[in-house]
Parts: sequence; C-alpha cells; structure tokens
Amino acid sequence: MGAYILRRLLLIIPTLFGIMVINFALVQFVPGGPIEQIIAEINGEGGVTDRITGGAGGDAGQGGGNVEYQGARGLPADFIAELEAQYGLDKPPLQRFGIMIWNYARFDFGESYQRSISVVDLVLEKMPVSITLGLWSTVIAYLISIPLGIRKAVKDGSRFDTWTSGIIIVAYAIPGFLFAIMLLVLFAGGSYFQIFPARGLTSPNFEDLSAVGKVLDYFWHIALPVTATTIASFATLTLLTKNSFLDEIRKQYVMTARAKGLSERQVLYRHVFRNAMLIVIAGFPGLFLSVFFSGSLIIETIFSLDGLGLLGFQAAVGRDYPVVFGTLFFFGLVGLLIGILSDLMYVFVDPRIDFESRNT
Repeated sequence: MGAYILRRLLLIIPTLFGIMVINFALVQFVPGGPIEQIIAEINGEGGVTDRITGGAGGDAGQGGGNVEYQGARGLPADFIAELEAQYGLDKPPLQRFGIMIWNYARFDFGESYQRSISVVDLVLEKMPVSITLGLWSTVIAYLISIPLGIRKAVKDGSRFDTWTSGIIIVAYAIPGFLFAIMLLVLFAGGSYFQIFPARGLTSPNFEDLSAVGKVLDYFWHIALPVTATTIASFATLTLLTKNSFLDEIRKQYVMTARAKGLSERQVLYRHVFRNAMLIVIAGFPGLFLSVFFSGSLIIETIFSLDGLGLLGFQAAVGRDYPVVFGTLFFFGLVGLLIGILSDLMYVFVDPRIDFESRNT
C-alpha cells in the first residue's frame, strides 16, 4: 500500500503542473487584465469596458510590457510601465509562469491585487463559510440518506419505496438556487414567514452572546443555506445507498446466511451492511469536496455569505490573478489528495481491497 500511495503522490506533480499550464495559457487570451482594470477606474468607467488593441495576439490575460491599452491615452507611459512592474506584468509569459510555479512550489501565493493582503490570509478569511456549507451538508446528507436508502432497499417495490422515490426525484430535479429562493420567500421574511435570517453566518451581536447563544445563533443562520445545499446530494446518496444494498441482498452469501437461521436484522447489519456501505462511505471525501465547491457561489450570493465561491467569482471578474491562480493551485492540490484519501477509505472499510497489486 505504501508504494501505491507514493506513486499517487508523485503523480500529483505532473497533474497539478498540467492544470496550471492549461489555465495560464487560457488566461493569456482573455481580454482585460489588472492594468486595464486600473485604467478603467481612473477614467471613471468602474470596470473593464475597453479591449486591448493587440487582440488575442497580445499578452492579454495578464498584460505585457509592450501592450498599448485603449483608454490609457493621457496617462503617462512611465506610469503604465510602473504599474506593470508593480504587478509583475512587465516580463514575458513564460518567465512569469516559471516564477509563479516556483513560488507556488514553496506555497508562496503572493498578495491579492484588490485587497493587498496575502492570498492565504484571504482564503482563510473566507474558509469558515465554505466549510460550514460543505461539512454540514455532507453530514446531514449521510445521516438522512443512509437510513432512508436502507429502508427503501428492504421495502423495494412497496408503497413506501414508491412515494419516497417520487419525493427524491422531485427534490433532485429542483435546482439548488431555485430551492434557496423558495426557502427565502417562505421562511426568511419574503411573502410568508420570517423565522430564519436572510443573510450572514452570525448576528451582529454574536460576540456579546453566551456560549450556548453563539451555538444557537450559528445554527439559526445556517439552517436555510445548508438545507438548500443538501437537497441534491441527499437525493443522489439515497438512491446510491438503496441500489448498493439491493445488489448485496441478491447475492449468494445473503441466501446462505438466511438459510443458517439468522434473523433479517442480523443478515442486514452483520453481513450486508459492510459490503453495501463500501462505496457510500468511501465516497465521503469526494462528496464533501463536491458540496464544498459546487453551487457554493449561487448559495453564497443568495444568502449573502462571503465564502470561497464568491471570492473566486469576484477574483475572476476583477482579474485578481494571484487569487485566481493561487486558489486554483491550492484546491487542485486538495482535490488530488482527496482522491488518494478516498482510496484509503476503501481499504479502511474493506481490508480485502488491495491497491498495491494494481499496475497503474
């Protein structure tokens, strides 16, 4: 197992390098860099409305030393050059990429263009919101989906299985953002009830509350966004659990256990459970990561939560390249490590699995 883990760890390097190469190359063809952002603000335009005259042939993604910007007329050339030097955009693309990779290899992600603080500090500042949505949504999805999926497998074809499947399909079909808006309208002071707050992770007087009050205030605020985030993963995981149990229940060893006189409960939880839950439990890291990132931008925007999804969107729109590439590198690395962790979870759940014997 040690050799397999080492091989997977070594594969992270070329994989992550390839991700960074592709994204850096694509950025070079995106019009409007940080310099053009500043020029637009100086000219009172409030954003990137001009285009670089050189088109795609110029170093458009991150600017270049010899690029002429529309809208820069009237600004001194040495001022533009000073800005390019300040942001490190006065060097050729290959040199900038090499410097970036060298810094990232030492986990030096630089500073945000927009806020002049380190990318690491900025990510740590936004992390609690995303962790809250990802962790609680995943935990709640497992707590509901596993018992429900088991019962649906045991009652396969019954009336209970039919109407719960109908509810699950409807829940899965509703887009997360639409469900979030429905929750706001119904329970957050829309047209009906005002039971939950409509924005933020905590109340303004959070620091003045007692320990119990802080916990209650925290859960009060996350109730709606976590519910909106959980709905899709809950549906998928329930059906996955049911199908996994159905596959195991129909196998020969289950018939043998029943023939030995074991009760249905003993057969289900002593023999079937471990094998059926292999794919479900082992997929926990991957599910958490998917909930952590997917859909977070929409949910964070609707509920006014300042998390990583909103950070990434604002960085992309504002051409804040240290944040864009720093977070891409960091979360790409996390995603690859999560893949290894998922394999380890398989071995933990079922020691019979041997990745060491694999040739790839």
